Amino acid sequence: MQRIMLRGKIHRATVTQCDLAYEGSCAIDEDLIEAAGMTVFERIELYNVNNGERFATYIIPGKRGSGEISLNGAAARRAHLGDLLIICTYGLMDDEEIKTFKPKVVLVDANNKITGLK
Repeated sequence: MQRIMLRGKIHRATVTQCDLAYEGSCAIDEDLIEAAGMTVFERIELYNVNNGERFATYIIPGKRGSGEISLNGAAARRAHLGDLLIICTYGLMDDEEIKTFKPKVVLVDANNKITGLK
């Protein structure tokens, strides 16, 4: 049996930009992408701590070291500048993989700088 499991999470990231005119996606600082074990163009689930919105899009690279979390296109309607997001990726795993797998959890400060890894 396969189960859908959390693979990576960026916890309480602050939205730094919303761009309705862009065709879609979420730009994330490349340092955060790597720390969370995520990949450019991978599907992400986003949970807005401020308003309860839950939505999905995909990752595009943001400038490394910038702390950028930019919601683009339709996703820009789901949050405001300064809102806090939980950004997650999931993957299929069998029971054997689950026994040893640990998701990468990235904790950030108000400027989206890494403060800890779990």
